Amino acid sequence: MVGPNGEQVGIVRVEDALRLAEEANLDLVEVAPMAKPPVAKLMDFGKFKYEAAMKAREARKNQVNTVIKEIKLRPKIDPHDYGTKKGHVERFLKAGDKVKVTIMFRGREQSRPELGRRLLERLAEDIVELGYVESAPKQDGRNMIMVIGPTKKKAEAKAEQRRSREQRGAAGAHGDAAQAEHAEQTEQTEQIDETPQADQAQQVPTEQAAAE
Repeated sequence: MVGPNGEQVGIVRVEDALRLAEEANLDLVEVAPMAKPPVAKLMDFGKFKYEAAMKAREARKNQVNTVIKEIKLRPKIDPHDYGTKKGHVERFLKAGDKVKVTIMFRGREQSRPELGRRLLERLAEDIVELGYVESAPKQDGRNMIMVIGPTKKKAEAKAEQRRSREQRGAAGAHGDAAQAEHAEQTEQTEQIDETPQADQAQQVPTEQAAAE
């Protein structure tokens, strides 16, 4: 039997182990039933189950699922479309996702695979600060495929996005507070400006009465 703090109690009868568990207000849990003799431990089984569930939940929360996004290009893509596609690749990489870039060949384009290879190499150079070529360009039937991996891990990208949201929220709250303070100062200024006019309005009848 093993004690609640991991200490070795030794070989005891089941009746004695149950008595010790009852005296300590703990549970007698069999942790190695196949051992000879079987091993049991004194513990708070409810607390043990709760802590195990919390650890499993934390592990699931920190688990990062690898996501592969796909972008398809044509060998003779025009500059505007290329810029749009490159923007999507950059966005995926910033989020910590891998990107599968596929060049689709049609008709006579299949006899010019170097066009696709040059386009993929150009894309790799344009996003070198955000990603790296994980799988070099290779022909796959009518297509040519290259896989780009992010330089930042997904967990880091998520943490960065969370910090950015928090900073924007703090900046927005600061801006609202400054706007409210400005409005309050403006209201006080208007009240101060109205005071002399009110005094003047009260003085006019007095002066007229004196003249009469």
